Amino acid sequence: MANPTLDALAAQVTATTTVIDSAILAFNGWAARLEAAVDAALAGGATAAELAPVTDEINLMKSKSADLAAAVAANTP
Repeated sequence: MANPTLDALAAQVTATTTVIDSAILAFNGWAARLEAAVDAALAGGATAAELAPVTDEINLMKSKSADLAAAVAANTP
Protein backbone atom coordinates (compact mmCIF):
# COMPACT_ATOMS: atom_id res chain seq x y z
CA MET A 1 0.00 0.00 0.00
CA ALA A 2 1.42 3.37 -1.04
CA ASN A 3 2.09 6.00 1.58
CA PRO A 4 1.48 9.52 0.19
CA THR A 5 3.83 11.13 2.73
CA LEU A 6 6.70 8.79 1.87
CA ASP A 7 5.98 9.15 -1.84
CA ALA A 8 6.10 12.95 -1.52
CA LEU A 9 9.34 12.75 0.45
CA ALA A 10 10.93 10.47 -2.12
CA ALA A 11 9.87 12.82 -4.92
CA GLN A 12 11.35 15.79 -3.08
CA VAL A 13 14.63 13.97 -2.43
CA THR A 14 14.85 13.10 -6.12
CA ALA A 15 14.13 16.68 -7.17
CA THR A 16 16.62 18.11 -4.69
CA THR A 17 19.30 15.63 -5.72
CA THR A 18 18.79 16.59 -9.36
CA VAL A 19 19.23 20.28 -8.52
CA ILE A 20 22.34 19.60 -6.45
CA ASP A 21 23.84 17.40 -9.16
CA SER A 22 23.25 20.20 -11.66
CA ALA A 23 24.97 22.67 -9.34
CA ILE A 24 27.97 20.37 -9.00
CA LEU A 25 28.24 20.09 -12.79
CA ALA A 26 28.00 23.87 -13.12
CA PHE A 27 30.69 24.49 -10.49
CA ASN A 28 33.00 21.96 -12.12
CA GLY A 29 32.36 23.49 -15.53
CA TRP A 30 33.14 26.99 -14.29
CA ALA A 31 36.30 25.77 -12.60
CA ALA A 32 37.45 24.09 -15.82
CA ARG A 33 36.78 27.25 -17.84
CA LEU A 34 38.65 29.38 -15.32
CA GLU A 35 41.57 26.94 -15.36
CA ALA A 36 41.71 27.21 -19.14
CA ALA A 37 41.74 31.00 -18.84
CA VAL A 38 44.57 30.84 -16.29
CA ASP A 39 46.54 28.53 -18.56
CA ALA A 40 46.04 30.93 -21.48
CA ALA A 41 47.08 33.88 -19.33
CA LEU A 42 50.20 32.04 -18.19
CA ALA A 43 51.01 31.20 -21.81
CA GLY A 44 50.54 34.88 -22.65
CA GLY A 45 53.07 36.00 -20.08
CA ALA A 46 51.11 36.44 -16.85
CA THR A 47 52.81 35.14 -13.74
CA ALA A 48 51.45 32.62 -11.28
CA ALA A 49 51.62 35.32 -8.59
CA GLU A 50 49.47 37.64 -10.69
CA LEU A 51 46.91 34.89 -11.19
CA ALA A 52 46.99 33.61 -7.61
CA PRO A 53 43.65 35.26 -6.66
CA VAL A 54 41.94 33.50 -9.56
CA THR A 55 43.67 30.20 -8.80
CA ASP A 56 42.59 30.50 -5.17
CA GLU A 57 38.98 30.95 -6.27
CA ILE A 58 39.22 27.92 -8.57
CA ASN A 59 40.53 25.82 -5.70
CA LEU A 60 37.76 27.06 -3.39
CA MET A 61 35.13 26.28 -6.03
CA LYS A 62 36.51 22.74 -6.45
CA SER A 63 36.63 22.23 -2.68
CA LYS A 64 33.05 23.39 -2.17
CA SER A 65 31.89 21.28 -5.10
CA ALA A 66 33.54 18.24 -3.51
CA ASP A 67 31.93 19.09 -0.15
CA LEU A 68 28.53 19.36 -1.80
CA ALA A 69 28.99 16.08 -3.67
CA ALA A 70 30.06 14.32 -0.47
CA ALA A 71 27.07 15.68 1.44
CA VAL A 72 24.70 14.50 -1.27
CA ALA A 73 26.29 11.06 -1.37
CA ALA A 74 26.17 10.76 2.41
CA ASN A 75 22.52 11.75 2.62
CA THR A 76 20.99 10.10 -0.44
CA PRO A 77 18.87 7.06 0.36
